[in-house]
Amino acid sequence: MSRMLPTRRQVLGAFAAASAATLVEPGEVLARLAAEAPCTGAAPAGELLGTLPLFRNKPQPQPFGVKISGQGLDARLITDLSLLEPDNLITPNELAYIRTEKPAAAANHQGPWTLDANGLLAQPQQLKLDDLTKLSKRMGPHLFECSGNGNPSNFGLMSVAEWEGIPLAEVVARLKPSKDATAVLVSGYDHVGQVSQRSIVGASWVLPLADLEKLDAFLAIRMNGAPVPDDHGKPVRLAIPAWYGCSWIKWVNEVRLVGPDEPATSQMVEFANRTHQTAPHKLARDYAPADIQTAATPVRVEKRKMPAGLEYRVVGIVWGGQKPVDRLAIRFGKDQAFAPFSICPAPKTHAMWHLWEYRWKPMAPGTYDIALEVPDPSVPQRRLKSGYYMRQVTIDAI
Repeated sequence: MSRMLPTRRQVLGAFAAASAATLVEPGEVLARLAAEAPCTGAAPAGELLGTLPLFRNKPQPQPFGVKISGQGLDARLITDLSLLEPDNLITPNELAYIRTEKPAAAANHQGPWTLDANGLLAQPQQLKLDDLTKLSKRMGPHLFECSGNGNPSNFGLMSVAEWEGIPLAEVVARLKPSKDATAVLVSGYDHVGQVSQRSIVGASWVLPLADLEKLDAFLAIRMNGAPVPDDHGKPVRLAIPAWYGCSWIKWVNEVRLVGPDEPATSQMVEFANRTHQTAPHKLARDYAPADIQTAATPVRVEKRKMPAGLEYRVVGIVWGGQKPVDRLAIRFGKDQAFAPFSICPAPKTHAMWHLWEYRWKPMAPGTYDIALEVPDPSVPQRRLKSGYYMRQVTIDAI
């Protein structure tokens, strides 16, 4: 997936020479070095001696594949990213991350599922989900990530699934919005009456009508070839590719056409900071897209025996953004320069995660900070640049 690229000394030398000779910014030098990094076939991996745990500051272990942290709004299930392999990139439904389990209002629903369609349209109506399924299409694999995916021991509030669903733009077009409608509010059942220290009740998001086609938002009814599971929104959830999971409203029961003065929903206000808004705005129209910008993190560090001695293979994922990236830069401490490397084979889509690897020979035993960035400065990467996805590993033998 990559080859070992410039050493720390070589990269520092390149920075120094370029800065002295041309007075360019270090970011420009890094981008230039990255552009020169070739995509080559993976070298022999050697004998696997073990896999080292990743953490930050101190381990924060959580069990995988089981619900933890409470019930209702507080329920969580963590996906184990360390198991990802090139032929194993889709998360099985039973292992896909959960943030909030099915509420009683959805669980106790009787009869055919309907969506209330109201607001700025010619006539309010009830949409039968059974009728809408005739518009269902295969939407392909898409990554979904909780905006609160912050445990550096696993970053496991993130998964990838194959989806089928009804394009939201087609649903809205059938409703025939009035000329005053500028957005659509999608709501779902929630845990009314539950007191939670982590979350507030309310599940709805407002999307501009002008953006629906571009967003490819859809009402998901199937996940990995099966009906969407209970805790993932059965029978229907909103999916907005490349946006944080807080906008993927589950157990959808209402589609409302609204105008330019529609207030922000409680869900939008609650997650304003996590979705990188400048403030929890009063009006929905002032919210920027809740998009996942390009990010990357290691998922495991393999200790391997090579003919020339020990070598460490850092395996990670890259995801998010508006286009695939085929180059990253890595460093193993704040005193080091970022070393660029190519991702091989190059990702063909940004809709899901993609694996990368980096071959590493530490200079001494110790604890190392593994940080990444995209060397192309034009690529938005807010969380990545802030060190949000930095992880640590302890090396005891070289």
